[in-house]
Amino acid sequence: MTKNEKQRLEACAHEGIEWKKWGPYLSERQWGTVREDDGSTDNPWISFSHDQSRARTYKYGEDGIAGISDDNQHLCFALSLWNKKDPILKERLFGLSGPKGNHGEDVKEYYFYQDSTPTHSYMRYLYKYPLNEFPYQDLVDVNAARSKKDFEYELLDTNAFKENNYLDVFVEYAKKDINNILIKITAHNRGSKDANVVLLPTLWFRNTWWNYKTIEPKIELLDDNCIIAKHDFLGDYVLSAKETPLWLFTNNETNHEKLGTGNNSTKYVKDAFNEFIVEHKFDSVNPDNQGTKAAAMYDLEIPAGESIEISLTLKSTNRAKYSFKSFEETLSLRKKEADEFYNDIYPPDSSEDEQRIIRQGLAGMLWTKQYFEFDVSEWLDNYKGGPRKKLRNNDWEHLKNHDIISMPDKWEYPWYAVWDSAFHTLPLSVVDPYFAKNQLELFLQDNYLHPNGQIPAYEWSFNDVNPPVHAFAVVTLYKNNKQNHGKGDGKFLKTCFEGLNKNFYWWINHKDPMKNNTFQGGFLGLDNIGVFDRSHELPTGGHIEQSDGNGWMALYAQNMLEICLELVRLGYEEYEEAVVDYYNHFLEIASAMDKVGENQDEMWDEEDQFFYDVLRFPDGSATRLKVRSMVGLLPLCASTVIEKQHLDLLPPIMEKYKYMITRTKRLSKNIASPFNQGENDRRLLGILSQEKLTAILKTMLNEDEFLSEYGIRSLSKYHEKNPYIFSWNDEEFSVKYVPGESDSSMFGGNSNWRGPIWMPTNTMIVRALFQQYAFYGDDYKVECPTGSGNMMTLLEVAIEIVNRLEKIFLKDEKNYRPVYGWYKHFQEDPNWENNILFYEYFHGDNGAGIGASHQTGWTGVISYLMLMFRTYNFDQLKDNAHWDEKTVKKQ
Repeated sequence: MTKNEKQRLEACAHEGIEWKKWGPYLSERQWGTVREDDGSTDNPWISFSHDQSRARTYKYGEDGIAGISDDNQHLCFALSLWNKKDPILKERLFGLSGPKGNHGEDVKEYYFYQDSTPTHSYMRYLYKYPLNEFPYQDLVDVNAARSKKDFEYELLDTNAFKENNYLDVFVEYAKKDINNILIKITAHNRGSKDANVVLLPTLWFRNTWWNYKTIEPKIELLDDNCIIAKHDFLGDYVLSAKETPLWLFTNNETNHEKLGTGNNSTKYVKDAFNEFIVEHKFDSVNPDNQGTKAAAMYDLEIPAGESIEISLTLKSTNRAKYSFKSFEETLSLRKKEADEFYNDIYPPDSSEDEQRIIRQGLAGMLWTKQYFEFDVSEWLDNYKGGPRKKLRNNDWEHLKNHDIISMPDKWEYPWYAVWDSAFHTLPLSVVDPYFAKNQLELFLQDNYLHPNGQIPAYEWSFNDVNPPVHAFAVVTLYKNNKQNHGKGDGKFLKTCFEGLNKNFYWWINHKDPMKNNTFQGGFLGLDNIGVFDRSHELPTGGHIEQSDGNGWMALYAQNMLEICLELVRLGYEEYEEAVVDYYNHFLEIASAMDKVGENQDEMWDEEDQFFYDVLRFPDGSATRLKVRSMVGLLPLCASTVIEKQHLDLLPPIMEKYKYMITRTKRLSKNIASPFNQGENDRRLLGILSQEKLTAILKTMLNEDEFLSEYGIRSLSKYHEKNPYIFSWNDEEFSVKYVPGESDSSMFGGNSNWRGPIWMPTNTMIVRALFQQYAFYGDDYKVECPTGSGNMMTLLEVAIEIVNRLEKIFLKDEKNYRPVYGWYKHFQEDPNWENNILFYEYFHGDNGAGIGASHQTGWTGVISYLMLMFRTYNFDQLKDNAHWDEKTVKKQ
């Protein structure tokens, strides 16, 4: 038996011991997803509603509250509740799908991922359950009446938590071994009145027999305190209860009669527990005590201010024997081991509040792992709407996903988005580098990667394009691994290169139609940042040459060059030519952004000293779209240092490199000169010359433009009083600084890039400053903030940005967290104030959290940044340009 979490993690990675077989792999919203859309309506977001979810069986996954499942999601466990006032049993989290929310998808519940180890040997989840009637219809009606310019109507805005009349329900899991899971449910009554509630721990099989992939399994009663779940593939599992419940049984089958979709195949259907408990239909459950769904019903009185506990175990066995003698001891041990694991991660001298943010951020990343299944060909076979060749994702029939994947958010975005996933791997690499690498390799496999080389974007439209940051994540993880273990994982690097190489040339062949190295990637993940929807045909005709597209592609070429250099260093001489090829690609892409001596309609604006998108008309003429946005800052992010020792070890490549830069001297005139040598004889690959770098940073670090008290804004505050307006055929298209929720319907209006602060792009800026500092060193300084007279090195600027990002979450001098804005529950109530939510993005002026609220994956990168930049000795940075938490030694 392994002794601690690190040993468990290593045993899982190297010995095949399945410590991760069980985990938080249950979605928090399966309804309202594309993969559950059957084509019965024109809108996939309403074809499977929250109301239907009680009675309609899912095809590709399951959802629940604080749930777990095995890694193939055959068997699921979650908690249901009833406060005896609601019209329905609380079996899943409620919220508004895109069409119903005034700012898109929006969960209307309060729950927190408080803790998790990477093997899920210990996990803790908090759900705040109102004892007053849950305002389902009120939330729908009020939000429907609000416009894009109005705030969202949240659960705390209702009377749901009036007089603190709610339960704090803690769900803890501790693994005694890989197939023996202890479950403790603790319900605290925070109100001043006694509470009578029903708690319903539920065990069920995902319905995989609907398409005959498996034989129908069975759950049946063993004795008063336990049930057994039998599955041909998974084996037998016994759920035992310390406190004797009333056991309920039914089948995980659709109630067609309630939905009006046909006759039921069985008398006992999915929503039987709701009918039994809430509607008092006592014949709705199976009196024979068997089925494919079962629950332990506890009807409890919880005195005001007090708590109750329920203890269960889920164990792989075919016997009814169970014991709770060592239950609390094992639970305490796993909690202690979790503490020890994180104590080794915290920076030295970090405060309790800083440690809380780091730990909950990383725990949230681990809780947001989800089983994701989607067989596109099978889905198309069963889709009811339209000819197959016209259906969404019809050219992705090869895509067959059935994996554990890090989700952006298991309620609001319970599907992968590939550029989100790349950022997820940074914080995940801190706690579980093996899972992080697996995630990057996953999307480059044949059942994900399109035969033409495209990486799937997300299930709404796999053909959409996300920013190509996969190679950046691969390089970062490889270097992290090399730093931690003394040598890199060459097999991982080589495997990833093969898929990335296909994808890079997909971009070259599909997103540069004019073959002039100016890319038209589409929206590139920045949703409404531009004047037009960049994913659709323009009202002017023609196309947009995207500054951010070129920035991303220049960085992509740099990352691929880094990979090739390292592979050659490892002895793979066949990659020498690829080094030269990728250097050439970088040079061509970078120089295309500012063609010296050519038309004044290129991306770089000499007068404004800033990059803009270029609108190219059908006749070939063009104009700059002068919106000062993240689009113009992203060229800064294409900055990568090449260490001298890399080139010195590769004389043949160095000779070709010298020849290349001599031959292409004209092209490289206005970018970072490849002739220049920096600190420690490094070379800098970058779009910006030193003069352009100074100009861009002057704008970026101006607090009246991009630099907020809480990070770098996505759009300059200049546009608050000076909106950009483009007129065409008596129609005006405008972009104005909007620091909070989107007032645009573009992309459903559920995210906003016209002012708020986004963690992923801030991370890329911090990385770029780090790279630039490694080249320019301490002698190059800029004013930060602009106009302050305070001169900083680029490293100091990077630290300043990270410090501002941290302020979003840390308590300020008033003991308030900016992330929670004006909600006093979160700011002043001891039962709320230390539970951190990691939102999708943040208000550009006050730092309040906006958008998806529950550990949207890339916001977890704040933990990674805090680990890198807090209380470390940076003196050693001059010797190593790689940025990771092990680059510099702890003081």
